Amino acid sequence: MKRVICLILLLVLFSWISGCGKGKETPTPKEGMRHEARAGATEPTKKPGTTEMEEMKGMTMESIQKEGKVQEVAPGTVQISPERQQLIGVKFGTVEIRPLERVIRTVGRIDYDEKRITTVSLKVGGWIEDLYVDFTGKYVRKGEPLLTIYSPDLVSTQEEYLLALAARKSLTKSSFPEVAGSGDSLADSARRRLKLWDINDDQIKALEESGQAKKTLTLYSPFSGFVLEKAAYKGMNVMPGVALFKLADLSVVWLYADVYEYELPFVRLGEQASVQLASMPGETFTGRAVYIYPSLNPETRTAKVRFELPNPHGKLKPEMYANVEIKVHLGQKLAVPEGAIIDTGLRQVAIVDKGSGYFEPRKVKVGSKVEGYYEVIEGLKAGERVVTSANFLIDSESNLKEAVGGMAGMPGM
Repeated sequence: MKRVICLILLLVLFSWISGCGKGKETPTPKEGMRHEARAGATEPTKKPGTTEMEEMKGMTMESIQKEGKVQEVAPGTVQISPERQQLIGVKFGTVEIRPLERVIRTVGRIDYDEKRITTVSLKVGGWIEDLYVDFTGKYVRKGEPLLTIYSPDLVSTQEEYLLALAARKSLTKSSFPEVAGSGDSLADSARRRLKLWDINDDQIKALEESGQAKKTLTLYSPFSGFVLEKAAYKGMNVMPGVALFKLADLSVVWLYADVYEYELPFVRLGEQASVQLASMPGETFTGRAVYIYPSLNPETRTAKVRFELPNPHGKLKPEMYANVEIKVHLGQKLAVPEGAIIDTGLRQVAIVDKGSGYFEPRKVKVGSKVEGYYEVIEGLKAGERVVTSANFLIDSESNLKEAVGGMAGMPGM
């Protein structure tokens, strides 16, 4: 292998010495005819006091263009003929400003909206006489009766209220303002106690009209929803504060989606998501991101994002699995096709088409990858042509050319 390298270097050195010697010879008639036949060729002017070697400094043979002029080219630039470009399959793309949209696809799970779950309990002890909601899963509307309860405390408070109303009528006739006002305070106190025990205004009005305390009072639903849990049974003794029913409103549901760590920066609050379920093909639901959880799952490296979905017809049910698609609009960005970027791990390179078969490897800096495009941060300009196919071969040839050039300049070569 060393002998082959030495032989190549000797041939390069010999051709260079031969070229220098030919520069001093007078051109042959054939060479003169070729020189005169060149269309639009002009002899380069030579600065006084400079040698040919100084003029050739910084120039390469590949930099000679069709018009016969000499220009500087970037290090590593290579020239490839059209035939060879077609042979290796060179394809091109354009650096352009375009709208970038990142699509995040994941899966999610439907759950209850915690803000729409309520617990029904009593604030007074007693016994359940009648039970109207007698099974789990039943749908109840706001204002519907749940049960009737007999409570000695309720009965006594009703009687106190009726007595306070009767006393107020008699005490208002007193000539003393203090005595007349005491009747109102007694009635208001008894009425307030009934209100604190969730006795509504209609029930109090019915009590005032009848003038008789009722043995049982009815408890009405303060909320519309499905019964998730039921702990009430007919005839049971209940204590104040014991949860009898748990109701959930499913007109709005939550969806928990798992988003990978590297995609989290693209998800923001208020972001829209399209949701599809396997049980309802062709139907799409729309949700809005309302919360991003602050921690990751250490096993899956994902974070949960909570979406809020309207569910007016009740089609979405808790524990359903769904496919989630989040489209993030990044705006107008300078972008390049994905295939144009060579990522070596240490740097990112693009092969720029300079025209006339010349290709220049250029170090670039790219941002996020979005649907087949990279966002260009620096290194490229809008309108430039880049190689999107066979760029690895061109980059390898460029690196080989730079390596051989570096060896030729080493001492003793």
